[in-house]
Amino acid sequence: MVVRVVESLGASTIGFVDHLGRLAVFAAQIVLQALRPPFRWKLLLKEIHKAGVLSLIIVGVSALAVGMVLGLQLYNTLVRYGATGALGSAVGLSLVRELGPVLTALLVTGRAGSATTAEIGTMVATEQLDGLRMMSVSPIDLIVVPRALAMVIVMPLLTVLFNVIGIGGGYLVAVGLMGLYGGEYQGNLEAALDFGDDVMATLIKSVVFGLLVGLISTYRGVSSAPTSAGVSAATTNTVVVTSVSILIFDFFITALWGFTL
Repeated sequence: MVVRVVESLGASTIGFVDHLGRLAVFAAQIVLQALRPPFRWKLLLKEIHKAGVLSLIIVGVSALAVGMVLGLQLYNTLVRYGATGALGSAVGLSLVRELGPVLTALLVTGRAGSATTAEIGTMVATEQLDGLRMMSVSPIDLIVVPRALAMVIVMPLLTVLFNVIGIGGGYLVAVGLMGLYGGEYQGNLEAALDFGDDVMATLIKSVVFGLLVGLISTYRGVSSAPTSAGVSAATTNTVVVTSVSILIFDFFITALWGFTL
């Protein structure tokens, strides 16, 4: 019994290390192909539209809802201590430092990341990638690089949009529903936010999360089994692994950023 447990643990560990190695090699191939001409600008713009523009509605609606709920909850907490004037800074810091980049990355993972994996996985199942190799065209260059780069480009932009709309949702609750003075909300928000400490942190997080979503979604698509069940499993795996990775990397970035300040 003990031997089987050890064998199972060892096999799982070896498989995990093997996946990390394959992922590292895959990332290196993406970097090399991205730096090597020709640069496929039209494909990149198309993928930016698919990953960014088509995600605007879900990001905007979610940001408005999160900002309004956050404003309402924080108001109910701050009113107990007579500190409702700090509502603007509390909403802004919560969104910019943590909720904005994390929730945006999770939303993009569920919408664009899963779609990317399913699209590439379908190409694998229908042997389209093999056809590209037969024509001496690199699937990494033609298929993977535009999608991975698009994720890295759109993630900071969507994060900024999420933060702005979320702060606006908090403003609607604070001023329109709770009757706070709008100038006080905005003034405390501007005083609390610092570009170097807060805005730069959220931009760095969003870029890292974009790298994670782009890398994992494309890798899972390329490495999926050439069956409908394999594509489905790869898509589910993308959402799960990417979501957990985002939360783990968020902790380490926050910790390291706090120590370096």
